[in-house]
Amino acid sequence: RQCFVHGALCYCYSGQCLFSSLIGGRSGNRGRCAQPCRLPYEAYDKDNHRMGEPGDRYPLSPKDMCTIELLPEIVKSGIMSLKIEGRMKTALYVATVARTYRKAIDDYKKDPKLYEQNMPWYKEQISNCTYRQFTTGFFFGPTTHDSQIYDNNTYVKGYEYLGTIHESLEDGRGVFEQKNKFSVGDEVEIMKPTGENIVTKVLSMQDEKGENVDSCPHPGQRITLQTECTLQEYDIIRKEKEVSGDECEGGSACHS
Repeated sequence: RQCFVHGALCYCYSGQCLFSSLIGGRSGNRGRCAQPCRLPYEAYDKDNHRMGEPGDRYPLSPKDMCTIELLPEIVKSGIMSLKIEGRMKTALYVATVARTYRKAIDDYKKDPKLYEQNMPWYKEQISNCTYRQFTTGFFFGPTTHDSQIYDNNTYVKGYEYLGTIHESLEDGRGVFEQKNKFSVGDEVEIMKPTGENIVTKVLSMQDEKGENVDSCPHPGQRITLQTECTLQEYDIIRKEKEVSGDECEGGSACHS
C-alpha cells in the first residue's frame, strides 16, 4: 500500500495531459514533462476579457503536495510506502526531503510529542530546497482555489548543491566530486544523514594532484576538502544562496 506524499502535482489527470508534447515535444506521459503549467500566462474569457487579478500570472500552477503534518494519520492508515517526487529533481532536493520525512517518521514512532516539537525544523528543511507553496491535495476532500498559486511561483531562499563526500580521511578531511563552484573561506553547510546540519567554514582544498587550490570552478573535479568540522562519508555539502523570483526547480520548462 503506497501513497504520494510530497512533490509537484499535475494540473491535469495523470496520463491525460498533452500540453508538454504539443508545445515542446516532450511527452509528460513518458516521464519527460517540461512542466509548461508552471510558466506565467494570461487567461481570457470567451468575450476576450482578462480573467483574475493583474498579478495572477500562474493560473495553471498548483501548489506542491506536502504531508509532513499528516504523518500520524498516514501511519495509522496502514500505508507502508511513501512516495516522494525525485524524477528530474536535484540531488539536494531528493536528499533533503527524503531525510526529513525519514526523521519525522522515526521521531513520531519514538514519541509523538517529539514529532510535534520538531515540526518547525521539518518545515524549514523542506522549504529550503523547493520553490513552491504547499497543499495537502485531496487527502481531506476536494481541493479549492487555495490549492493553486496565482501570483507567484517561487520561494526567495534556497540552497545550492556543492557535492557529496564519497570518502572520509583519517585527518577529518573528505573527498568529493564538485557540482557547483565555491571557494576557500566560504561558509557552507554540512548535511549529516542523521538530520544534523552543521554550518562551517572551508579551510582548504586540494585537487587530484594534491596541490592547494583556492576554489573548485569546474564541475566534476575530484576535490579533497577540509572544513572546521570532521567530514564523513555521505555528508552532503550545500551553500545558501538567494534566487530570483523567476528561477525554478531543475527540470521545469524554463530550463528546457
